[in-house]
Amino acid sequence: ELNMYGNSPNSMTANGSDSKKQRLDESPPSRVLHIRKLPNEVSETEVIALGLPFGKVTNILMLKGKNQAFLELGTEEAAITMVNYYTAVTPQVRNTPVFIQYSNHKELKTDSALNQRAQAVLQAVSAVQDGSSPSSHQGVLDGAPPPSPVLRIIIDNMFYPVTLDVLQQIFSKFGTVMKIITFTKNNQFQALLQFSDPVNAQQAKLSLDGQNIYNSCCTLRIDFSKLVNLNVKYNNDKSRDYTRPDLPTGDGESTNKDHSLLAAAAASRVALSVSPNFYGDVQRVKILYNKKDSALIQLSDGNQAQLAMSHLNGQKVFGKVMRVTLSKHQTVALPREGLDDQLLTKDFSGSPLHRFKKPGSKNFQNIFPPSATLHLSNIRDGVGEDDLRLLFSNSGGTVKAFKFFQDRKMALIQMSSVEEAIQTLMDLHNYDMGGNHHLKVSFSKSTI
Repeated sequence: ELNMYGNSPNSMTANGSDSKKQRLDESPPSRVLHIRKLPNEVSETEVIALGLPFGKVTNILMLKGKNQAFLELGTEEAAITMVNYYTAVTPQVRNTPVFIQYSNHKELKTDSALNQRAQAVLQAVSAVQDGSSPSSHQGVLDGAPPPSPVLRIIIDNMFYPVTLDVLQQIFSKFGTVMKIITFTKNNQFQALLQFSDPVNAQQAKLSLDGQNIYNSCCTLRIDFSKLVNLNVKYNNDKSRDYTRPDLPTGDGESTNKDHSLLAAAAASRVALSVSPNFYGDVQRVKILYNKKDSALIQLSDGNQAQLAMSHLNGQKVFGKVMRVTLSKHQTVALPREGLDDQLLTKDFSGSPLHRFKKPGSKNFQNIFPPSATLHLSNIRDGVGEDDLRLLFSNSGGTVKAFKFFQDRKMALIQMSSVEEAIQTLMDLHNYDMGGNHHLKVSFSKSTI
């Protein structure tokens, strides 16, 4: 069979040479489609995903050495719809354009021994498409509202690799998948997956818990996470925020955001606060139009500006040393309405994050220079050490140590460097833990 498809008139090499190209209208419609110019190392699941929106996928044959595949759909109508759609919209796999056309073959006859892995993937996807679910629905919450839109997924007997894209395709049948984080713990592949609605998470848990992704292996063990919101920094093969396609990959790729802010700050009133409102109540921020690595930050008074400058000048943020000085400007002027096209100026005077509005507030006693150890407070009941370690390590750092206070509403967490601690404080201060609990993060004078 492999030789037969390799010598098919529709086959071509990965470079797509013109001498072998065939126009779509030279082959009559068929429910078997020929896909060319696939990227190297593409998975069966990624090819199947091209056809899923148009109907049931009934067979697949991968020709990896030729960067090609054959995909069989359940009906010819589904194949015609798919070809017509991808004639108008260029199909892409891993951000690489691929080419789809009708095959000369009316059906795929594949050798199950040679095509075993592809058949296992197909079987898993088909089971989910058909809505098959475990015979017993243990764990129904008796009408109680689902506790979280975030599921914790553990995969047992993982004889085949399970990717983030596989999980997204399987779970998206039950609702909109917003974010996924994958990681390895105790030599087990695990994931956190966030739906847009807790009800979708509950339906997915009831239907998929105990199911095998592939034949007789890769068993899903699913429970609700104590976290209600995932913080995803990078879009790559380990984490994905489907609501934020602009996120960087984490390999040095630049983003639309200019994070290397150097402060040109205020004669008596302005300084850059890296941790928003940690050294003072930020009133206004202006990124300079002709020098976007610099900003003016206006705080409530001169003492707060001096405090921010003394603690933050020389600290490393986003890989660059930040310089903070006092500015000749007394205030940050707001632009006239409609004139700030690039949104470089913002007013924070009504921010709920201000910590120093009350005279004599105890927050004045808890101001410390940046340190690798962070103090966490307002931790929601039931959130454990593993949840918090995962939350902070996913923010781009390495957690070196952790310690709960006795009441478990507060904790200390130590990152591997001051720079990492500054980054995680910016990312996770005021993080929504659900149940009207917002995590409070500050620098600590203590060590673990």
